[in-house]
Amino acid sequence: MIKRIGYVLVLVLVFTGCKSKKRTVTRQPKPVVEVKKDQDPNTGLPKDGPKDSELYPLPVNPGRFVKFPIANTQEYIETFAEMAKYEMRAFGIPASITLAQGILESGSGKGELTRKTNNHFGIKCHTGWDGEFDFHDDDAKGECFRKYNHPMYSFRDHSIFLSSRSRYKFLFNYRRNDYKKWAYGLRQAGYATDRKYPQKLIALIERYNLDQYDAEVVRGGLETVRAPKKYEVFTHVVEQGETLYAISRKYAISVDELKQINNLNTNTISIGQVLNIRKEKSK
Repeated sequence: MIKRIGYVLVLVLVFTGCKSKKRTVTRQPKPVVEVKKDQDPNTGLPKDGPKDSELYPLPVNPGRFVKFPIANTQEYIETFAEMAKYEMRAFGIPASITLAQGILESGSGKGELTRKTNNHFGIKCHTGWDGEFDFHDDDAKGECFRKYNHPMYSFRDHSIFLSSRSRYKFLFNYRRNDYKKWAYGLRQAGYATDRKYPQKLIALIERYNLDQYDAEVVRGGLETVRAPKKYEVFTHVVEQGETLYAISRKYAISVDELKQINNLNTNTISIGQVLNIRKEKSK
């Protein structure tokens, strides 16, 4: 009798223990994303230009506007064309250049670095970068690259990167749809070490007719947030005892910019050497 009672108690405990492990799961409804009246429902981008000349906001909840994985180059273009045009309106960088750089640097979105970091333009950490990062072998082993939560932020950082660094300033004197000058100018400014970088960008633009997106933006007649700055270009003949540093101080430009403009790999200059000087025109 005692044994039977013991068996019953064991069975009750086992059953109760198993039952206590079950949990009630309440399915939460999927959040509804509100699309504003002046917003394109397909891209999340404003239909018109910026309402405030100082603000050009990125879409809210960007995940709904990009589908992954991207299968090929044509799909990459279809995915990011609107974003490239949006950035062109905001910063003045040709959409064709942005798309071609993205295709080339990211392997049409399928490159290892891009898949790890959402970095579509191969932008490295550099001094002052306080965002997320990851390491990847490029020109050297284990280089530091910027990391983003979404490709959208990579496109915006690309625009800020080019428009905020002095060595790229001269590019903004070119017409917004002159992709050839932009392609060669990027190489001249040191964006890439590949000597054939301009030709590769131009080939992609012409193969996929990417300049059509430049034309669409230009036809829209939208003003850019960052107005191109004007520069005066002249030459300086090196005299005895002068150094790059002294010349940079004289014209209020950096040594790095002097080297970039004149395609110098070292700080060595010689008497009689002609240097190109570029200064921003005073307003």
